Amino acid sequence: MSRRTKAENFDTEIDVLRTRLKDSDDLNVQDAVFDKRTLMDLYSLASKGVIDALGGSVCTGKEANIFRAIVGEKELALKIYRISTSNFNSMQDYMRGDPRFSSVKGTKRAIVAAWTRKEFRNLSRAEEVGIRVPHPIAMKENILVMDLIGEGERIAPPLKDVDLDAEEAKHIYDKIAEYISVLYNRAQLVHADLSEFNILYDVGEPVIIDMGQSVTLDHPMARKFLERDIANVAHYFKKKYNLGSPEEIWEKLRKDRDEIEKKKAD
Repeated sequence: MSRRTKAENFDTEIDVLRTRLKDSDDLNVQDAVFDKRTLMDLYSLASKGVIDALGGSVCTGKEANIFRAIVGEKELALKIYRISTSNFNSMQDYMRGDPRFSSVKGTKRAIVAAWTRKEFRNLSRAEEVGIRVPHPIAMKENILVMDLIGEGERIAPPLKDVDLDAEEAKHIYDKIAEYISVLYNRAQLVHADLSEFNILYDVGEPVIIDMGQSVTLDHPMARKFLERDIANVAHYFKKKYNLGSPEEIWEKLRKDRDEIEKKKAD
């Protein structure tokens, strides 16, 4: 096949991908998200059977857009970091102190690709220790493929949009405190941006999301990030449900740490 024919076929494939986007009325969003390189990577994922088709937009975040995707009869979430509008400097700050990614340098696209890789690894690490997160399936450059949290038209809402009764609120608060402790004491990670915006509520359980910025404990800002996470969670539950405190969550962390150290000693 000639180079020209390959190029023509590729352009046709890109057009097919574009027509699959149900939110095609928002051309500005499409232009920011679906540049030619990203479309090439989407086609690569499709050719490998990771996704079969793209669906509509789920939400738009500070750095990324999330879309539905389908493989077989299963719905997935496709998180695509925007190369043109991502906060390049902020991403570098979180990666410089992380020994896994501190050597990453280069173009903005290279930094965003490393950030996507970082989120994939952080989600995997959290899942391994029993924290409920979107199961990471694959990644390609600035694209992260995960399980969709929710079913059908019901997408799990962020905690900030949910009103819980007293019993539910206590259960969710206790579970999040447990997750903060497990993430720290077992996965050796700090979420670094935990709040009611980055916790989903799915069938009575919290699901932790957005872990691109999460850092290992040897990051120089890990303690400050942990303090902020705990303060955010405690403030939200105290203000909305009049329960919990930062001291309770810190005590949970210390108790779990002591139990782990005791088991090691035994």
